Amino acid sequence: MRTSHTFSNHIKTLRIARNIGQRKLARMVGISPSYLNDIENNKRLPPRKEIIKKIATILEANLENLYDLAGKAKNTVPSDVADIVIKSKELPSLLRAIEKYGLKSGEIKEIEKKIKESNVKAIIIAAGIGNRLKPFTNDLPKCMLKFGGKTLLKRQIEAFKENNIKNIVVIKGYKEEKINYPGIKYYVNSNYQNNNILNSLFYAEEGIEGEVIILYSDILFEKQVVERLLESKKDISIVVDIEWKSYYVGRKHHPIEEAENVIFDAENNVVEIGKILTDRHDVHGEFIGMMKLTSRGSEVFKKHYNRAKKLFWGKPFQRAATFEKAYLTDMIQEMVDLGVPIHCVIIERGWKEIDTVEDYKKAIKEFVK
Repeated sequence: MRTSHTFSNHIKTLRIARNIGQRKLARMVGISPSYLNDIENNKRLPPRKEIIKKIATILEANLENLYDLAGKAKNTVPSDVADIVIKSKELPSLLRAIEKYGLKSGEIKEIEKKIKESNVKAIIIAAGIGNRLKPFTNDLPKCMLKFGGKTLLKRQIEAFKENNIKNIVVIKGYKEEKINYPGIKYYVNSNYQNNNILNSLFYAEEGIEGEVIILYSDILFEKQVVERLLESKKDISIVVDIEWKSYYVGRKHHPIEEAENVIFDAENNVVEIGKILTDRHDVHGEFIGMMKLTSRGSEVFKKHYNRAKKLFWGKPFQRAATFEKAYLTDMIQEMVDLGVPIHCVIIERGWKEIDTVEDYKKAIKEFVK
């Protein structure tokens, strides 16, 4: 086994990368510095499951990967897998079938992929008033406006179901009684008038777990956009349109200066995001209001949100006047500033924002055509 792939070397590398001293990490985990030193120098076997979980949380490590490395070091089954087998009566039978019929690694990975795809969750943030769509939103949330006989929300739900995503969550607030599709889990943002997209999302904090797609409720998108996003294996991914400027031609009521621009580097990682001015030499696009988190990404995202909430509640946060009024892009920028990689999934059109009366009327005409 290569040294870089051992449990001891991996946690030491992560600790140093996050600029955490050995004594500090030991104190945070609740073990002695000498014990941690022995683990890092491969003088002791990896610790018990509870300590590994604490280390993974503090170092923002992939917990399953740590379990696997610990299992290899002990020459045994990873502790989380052993617990799963004990809890499930069906798993031994499944494992025997895999062994009996000689399933190859690729076949097992394909089964794993299908299971993960069938359990992806979509969280739609739909609590806002939609002032720029009045009078059409006088009695309706903007996601309930119709296009070609179907509401915007219905079209979003269908696009997800076409991608085999059936676990759908909606956060509602304004005119909440108007949103009542069956088979959807709802959370209510009762304070929608005093907060913004970021804090609205966290009314569904318990639902931010596993693999999750998060999106704004005011975008029409083709199913291919979701397909592209699902292909990303990065912990935190956002969808960025590099052909975005064409959408602003003739768009008077939502000027180009209000676009949520993204500047990204050669590896498609976010450098800067928000309503920012971009230089013509920057590699950039527009954030369409859709992002995906892996299981680890969900934990990292929640950790950074709760940290920022403690520090900035009632205070300015990134480009927001107060943390309560922050956008999703403010949280993304905060994580980027702290060294968290945010990957850009690049698309070229295939979506449309419905933010103003002008957008709505133009989109209706296109559906008639």
